[in-house]
Amino acid sequence: MKPEYDENNLPKTESLLAVFDKVTSLARAGKVLSAYTPTIGGVAEAIYKMAIGNGYGFEFDSALSMNDIFGYNYGSFILELSEDIDVGIVVGKVTDEKSIVYNGKKICMNTLNDLYESKLESVYSCNIKSSTDKPETISYTTDKQFTSSIKVARPKVLIPVFPGTNCEFDSAKAVEDAGAEAEIFVINNLSADDIKRSAEEFVSKLKKSQIVFIPGGFSGGDEPDGSGKFITAFFRGAAVKEEVTRLLENRDGLMCGICNGFQALVKLGLVPFGKIIDTDETCPTLTFNNIARHQSKIVRTRIATNNSPWLADCNVGDVYNVPISHGEGKFLANDETIARLIANGQIATQYVDLDGNATYDIDYNPNGSTLAIEGIISPDGRVIGKMGHSERVGNGLYKNVYGDYDIKMFKSAVKYFK
Repeated sequence: MKPEYDENNLPKTESLLAVFDKVTSLARAGKVLSAYTPTIGGVAEAIYKMAIGNGYGFEFDSALSMNDIFGYNYGSFILELSEDIDVGIVVGKVTDEKSIVYNGKKICMNTLNDLYESKLESVYSCNIKSSTDKPETISYTTDKQFTSSIKVARPKVLIPVFPGTNCEFDSAKAVEDAGAEAEIFVINNLSADDIKRSAEEFVSKLKKSQIVFIPGGFSGGDEPDGSGKFITAFFRGAAVKEEVTRLLENRDGLMCGICNGFQALVKLGLVPFGKIIDTDETCPTLTFNNIARHQSKIVRTRIATNNSPWLADCNVGDVYNVPISHGEGKFLANDETIARLIANGQIATQYVDLDGNATYDIDYNPNGSTLAIEGIISPDGRVIGKMGHSERVGNGLYKNVYGDYDIKMFKSAVKYFK
């Protein structure tokens, strides 16, 4: 569907609004299977991207001109409809053959994809060689029942927000949907006195909370020589450290850290040790992805243990899709530490391929983590850290990438306090 254009080739307002209304009504009626808004690449770019991501081909209607296909169409929509509807201009049809076809001429989709992806490969390499080693796929099952000695109908989750944090609202929504009460608390760092007051208030709120959830983001712009340093420094403050220790050791509380929060938990020692310690070179760490820059995609992770209140509603071997977005997600640990994590059932999740096997293949393991580790837990399972954004779950998300996205970790955490 496209609007009418004025003499400057800009969409006319009335016509544009009419297009918006029509697209909205079709979508709400469930008649739109997929949609795209053409940009500088016109219809050609839109069709290519819609088809290649889903493994389909496309045959353009022969009535279209080259200008129709490659010209600007700002304010327009490409709609894949569930039935024949007399609306807009017919562009063509989706095909099972992986080719783009126009007036009998054919281009292989794989050829186009190679050209598209290799354009900057010499500058920003993505298709780097992966280790051919096959990491062990871990399975650790326990019959242990996890329940807190402190019963709460609606546990309170304290979500600290640090400079650069950007996942607090997703995190709050996820725990609220699971039946908990979320409180977002902003750490003020404008001055030393502000940080001190924030620490005091955080401790006061922590005393009334059952769960601490350190969300993802880029705290301090992902500080040089290790992201999460500001978060780590805050939690090492005497009063905060003491109350976190009380939460975990005396009050049967839980902690969670995702992405940037996972980095902080590792640097604090809360995973895998279950308490805040002075870490050294023998401790696990998280470092730069193998491609030396940010990765943002959907990956598959396999449950490696159920030895945690956070994973009580999962079965070992279950595979979940999860969106990732990080630059320093590569989990590193020495052989002795890895062996201990396996023996104690502390490896929570691993990156896996389409067959459910742990892998170093960069298409499935986005950062090159040792043993394909995506998440780990503390010895008692009450602290969990993971790179994948399991809080980014909801109806209507990721519809064109099939799989189960709800790891149910937040529901499990709420049940723990029932």
